[in-house]
Amino acid sequence: MRPGESFVGQPIRSLQTMLRVLAQYDGKYASVVPDGIYGPQTMAAVAHFQRLHGLRVTGVTDQQTWDMIVNAHEPALVHMDSAQTLEIILNPSEVITLGQSSPNMFVVQALLAVLSQVYGSVGAPSHSGTLDTVTAESLSSFQALSGLPMTGNLDKITWKHLALQYPLASNLQSKRSRGEEGRPI
Repeated sequence: MRPGESFVGQPIRSLQTMLRVLAQYDGKYASVVPDGIYGPQTMAAVAHFQRLHGLRVTGVTDQQTWDMIVNAHEPALVHMDSAQTLEIILNPSEVITLGQSSPNMFVVQALLAVLSQVYGSVGAPSHSGTLDTVTAESLSSFQALSGLPMTGNLDKITWKHLALQYPLASNLQSKRSRGEEGRPI
């Protein structure tokens, strides 16, 4: 739903898409169907936007109205899009072993903490930023669950499996905390 990417050279459709995102994000805005036609529905949505923002109400998208719609659209789009992904970079052949500290270990320990709540066979790690004995045992349990060699070390293969398992586990944990049904795994 990004007008700059989706509708290059189609300003009306871009306008309509931005208005639609605003309406989905906040019900005080009028929604339109992005059909590329500046018809009565688009004019009414623009007039409604102008009214809400203290602009002269004409239903016509002048530069000031356009700029305000773009400015309102950007934060709405952030809320409507998926959360920004975080890419952890382990160097080729990098392995974090027992006793080593790394900023990435805080992330790994957070992932393991969630996984330990969902998967009973994975023990809770510490939260030290160091691959200590408790975290190594947690990693070993996770590696066994994932069919990986039980080294207790963090390598790229283990990271990949952590990253693949976390979204499912965190979703299950969120459902449980909201009181929705969730089967133990």
